[in-house]
Amino acid sequence: MRYNNNIAILALLMILPAFSQAESPSGQALAFTCAGCHGTDGSSVGPSSPSIAGMDPDVFVDVMKGYREDRRNSTIMNRIAKAYTDEQLRGMAWFFAKQKLQVSSQKYDPQLAVVGEKLHNKYCNKCHEKGGAAGDSGTLAGQWMPYLRYSMADYIDGRRPYPRKMKRKVDAVIEAEGTDAVPALIHYYGSQQ
Repeated sequence: MRYNNNIAILALLMILPAFSQAESPSGQALAFTCAGCHGTDGSSVGPSSPSIAGMDPDVFVDVMKGYREDRRNSTIMNRIAKAYTDEQLRGMAWFFAKQKLQVSSQKYDPQLAVVGEKLHNKYCNKCHEKGGAAGDSGTLAGQWMPYLRYSMADYIDGRRPYPRKMKRKVDAVIEAEGTDAVPALIHYYGSQQ
């Protein structure tokens, strides 16, 4: 009988480490917490929240770390991002990267969109290829126009740090084309539905 107890204890000791090393939730499971603002698969249905479907995983992680470390302006994302580990952020990033962006129709000014396309090709296309489609510089094409307006105001007013060479390009387009340049770009990106 004592022999059987020792075997049972040994078996229990072998199983316990597996329980203590339980896997964290999958990226998809963690991504469900984002659905209320960013849509169930990362395609936002609300005009003040960006779509994140198809987002480059490195961009997603960098953005979330920026929120987590209070380097990026936000109303609520700073608090939300603090809850996730780097591993969890990477899992979520890969889930969203695999999702197909579904854009919603929105009203835009066709004349401004034509001007915006020309400005995009001249000033923005080097980083935001394919008309601003999802890539390693984020997603602009089909993004909600109110979100783009809020984001650009944050950049221009210094509430959000510019990535890479963006400040130089934004300053150049405003200097060359005036204050209508940014709205024209926003209407161009919003026109891609």
